[in-house]
Amino acid sequence: MNLDFSFIVPVFNRPDEIGELLESMTHLKCAFFSFEVVIVEDGSSISCYDQIRKYEDILDITYYKKANSGPGASRNYGMERARGNYFLILDSDCILPSDYLNNVRDELSKSYVDFFGGPDAAMDSFSNIQKAINYAMTSMLTTGGIRGADTRTNSFQPRSFNMGISKQAFQSSKGFGKIHPGEDPDLVLRLWKMGFKSRLFSDAFVYHKRRISWAKFYKQVYKFGLVRPILNTWHKDSSKITYWFPTLFIAGLACSLVLPLFGVFFPIICYCIYFASIFIHALVTTRSIHVTVLTAFAVCIQFFGYGYGFFKSTLFVSWLKSDPKETFPELFFD
Repeated sequence: MNLDFSFIVPVFNRPDEIGELLESMTHLKCAFFSFEVVIVEDGSSISCYDQIRKYEDILDITYYKKANSGPGASRNYGMERARGNYFLILDSDCILPSDYLNNVRDELSKSYVDFFGGPDAAMDSFSNIQKAINYAMTSMLTTGGIRGADTRTNSFQPRSFNMGISKQAFQSSKGFGKIHPGEDPDLVLRLWKMGFKSRLFSDAFVYHKRRISWAKFYKQVYKFGLVRPILNTWHKDSSKITYWFPTLFIAGLACSLVLPLFGVFFPIICYCIYFASIFIHALVTTRSIHVTVLTAFAVCIQFFGYGYGFFKSTLFVSWLKSDPKETFPELFFD
């Protein structure tokens, strides 16, 4: 199959990030094939066009500016106008390693799939908080490696910070929905129902910069928790007991802190063993005591934010049968 690649990148008020991403694209190794870059400015008040102009003579860039409609609709907007037959979707806070595109092409040539996902990683130059959050989001001891390079995952659920989708799959599914976050798994589940196959491309990783604070990280994972019960109502067969784990983890932790007052120490010992495992693994992985200490904090924020959001949404959407758009309007774009 002849593959023509189009990078699709929505951006909202982050011109510096686009500059770093485009700079990394100039170093991509792809001597025998070309690619285009489609930038969609999603109603930004701070334009990234000055960054685009720096690379217009180096890269094949198309720039669109439109009213704000959210990242999902902006990706759809870009794919509708792209010239390629295979779209590579990235977040604006990503940086590409030089062999990214070659790895994607090799994987598709070896065993073609209509959509795929790749893992994210941290660069040495990232801040300690960025590295700690990256560990919390990718480690086998926290998320089970679902955002990392777990090659055991056969039906991988791509995420749009690093995702590929064929033009055929996009046109058949009509792309992303209007929920955010949650537009990624919603699209994946719809594509699976339509018979399209997905796979993890473990070598096609990106450096995900995540310009984020602790407060923003909590808000992000809290929203992740909110959308999951909504998706479970839309896709009945997608519900899993594992989605309850962060909620149960936090509830169990609270109980374990109280039970020693009654002479019961086993639960708190189990939690100490778990956090000790996190500490040792993070220290070996990050090779930094500072990052390792921050990692424990990041894991707690991740579990508490997601767990609380999941329980709250389950209460209103699944048990009380509330309308998701009326109950959580911040999750939807018109």
